[in-house]
Amino acid sequence: MIDSRRIEAFLDTLRAERGAADNTIEAYRRDLEDASSFLKASQSSLVDAGERDLSAYLRDLTDRGLSDATAARRLSALRRFYRFQLGDNERQDNPTSRLDGPTLKRAPPDVLSREEVARLIEAAKGPEPAQIRTSCLIELLYGAGLRASECCDLPLSALPYGDSTTLIIRGKGDKERITPLGRPALAALKEYMSVRETFLPKSAVRRTAERFVFPSRGAGGRITRRRLGQLLEDLAMKAGIAIDRVTPHALRHAFATHLLAGGADLRAVQLLLGHADISTTQIYTHVVTDELRDLLEAAHPLARR
Repeated sequence: MIDSRRIEAFLDTLRAERGAADNTIEAYRRDLEDASSFLKASQSSLVDAGERDLSAYLRDLTDRGLSDATAARRLSALRRFYRFQLGDNERQDNPTSRLDGPTLKRAPPDVLSREEVARLIEAAKGPEPAQIRTSCLIELLYGAGLRASECCDLPLSALPYGDSTTLIIRGKGDKERITPLGRPALAALKEYMSVRETFLPKSAVRRTAERFVFPSRGAGGRITRRRLGQLLEDLAMKAGIAIDRVTPHALRHAFATHLLAGGADLRAVQLLLGHADISTTQIYTHVVTDELRDLLEAAHPLARR
């Protein structure tokens, strides 16, 4: 019972002080409740666990066949929980301070080529309101590097006004960033706004839906990430690209990689993506390096000797 109370207190702090998204809160809840269940079965508890108890829990994750990525994430959740406990004077030590998690190697993402993105943009074109909306979504995901949630939750108040050409994005951790839009994205947005009324519901949810750039008849009043994914799957089939390669995040990956390949500064790309840590952005440099290596091997005369 005390574990549940302290988990809820921790999650309340994440919401209030960090502006954590609902999905993030639920992920922390699942991870901490899993650890609490294991510790309870071992005659311990999350609030009283020691280093040995938590080492046993990490071994159990391996025995259950869970991936290194899952184990690393759960250890990260535990570390954050015990830092919270220390800050609230509920503990005098942090039992995770000497625990080592699995070493993860982040593989460079499979990035859509410029030609593939061009095919998607071409496949989205059409005179119907649904096609105009899809074109706008593509331009914001690829042309501005938005996350799926940022795109779906985009409020009208974030749009450029007057002579402005930038979006004001509220991203992870409730942090704001300024995202400039290129001419194709601005043109697609302008065309979509002329047909946006088509997607506004006539039901009681209309008042909520009117706040969003991409309204929907659903209970949330805005397009969902699931629906966004379905639209991209349909578009991938039309463009002749494997549907598992065309996701909102794949377009964000392409945005970052193509910027770097075009000579953009890594710090600038970090700001555009809204990454808190530049190491997260650096993964895209591996993709660019691989492209340059392939070009060298294909084009340099010494490489063919």
